[in-house]
Amino acid sequence: MKKLHIIILTGLSGSGKSVAVAALEDAGFYCVDNMPVELLPKFLELPIQRDTEIKGLAFVMDLREKSFLSRWPEVFEKLRLAGYPFEILFLEADETALLKRYSQTRRLHPLSQDKTLLEGIREEKKRLEPLKAAATRIIDTTAYTLHDLKSVIFNIAQNSVQSVPMKIRITSFGFKHGIPHDTDLIMDVRFIANPYFVPELKALDGKDPQVKAFVLNAPEAQRFLQKFLDLLDFLIPLYEKEGKAYLTIAIGCTGGQHRSVVIADAAYDHIRNAGRPVGVSHRDIDIKT
Repeated sequence: MKKLHIIILTGLSGSGKSVAVAALEDAGFYCVDNMPVELLPKFLELPIQRDTEIKGLAFVMDLREKSFLSRWPEVFEKLRLAGYPFEILFLEADETALLKRYSQTRRLHPLSQDKTLLEGIREEKKRLEPLKAAATRIIDTTAYTLHDLKSVIFNIAQNSVQSVPMKIRITSFGFKHGIPHDTDLIMDVRFIANPYFVPELKALDGKDPQVKAFVLNAPEAQRFLQKFLDLLDFLIPLYEKEGKAYLTIAIGCTGGQHRSVVIADAAYDHIRNAGRPVGVSHRDIDIKT
């Protein structure tokens, strides 16, 4: 059985490990925070690696575990000898940035119980020097925004395993029922001629062949659809490049039963035919008006 790639995420407290582990989860990694280092070999014996949906394993390990510093060299060496593919990501930041972050979050530094915050930061740096020297990658997060760090970690994860495709979701909706939440792109197609005002089409919806023909045969709809699909072909790779795990596209008309359904289905077919993971739903198609 092929062994999953393993990332050990460690480093200074306040350097961004929580943001990093969230990015790894978005990249398809199974993540465990504050994993006791001595339990790691036992954990890797579990059948979790048989799950084909998991792209890799990530474990956050740091000074919160009392025995971490004394035990990590032996445990990591055993992993290497056993043939496990793994890398160590060490996150750090300068003292000014760490002080500012602790001031903003008001969290207690793990080594500052009987010291000042600055003394705790400096003591942690000293204790972690051997681990930093053994790290595969050292990432200085001083000047990073949350988005910057997430993007960097997501790209590292993608390069460590097979590329994780962005998941795309398309939904149709009616503006009269409100705009969907958590949407990245919204397209208004109310400029297209409305089948609702054609008596024989009014009671049908956008899944019906007659409604589809009415919408898609209009010259302005054909021209729009080509430009819209070209736009999606341009944007989707860029969203993937910047580390986006999910993309939600909402297409709206007045009631969400005719035009938006047709265009959403057309976009879905186009993206699916390009071999990308995509789903479609029609939020308001069954609402009777």
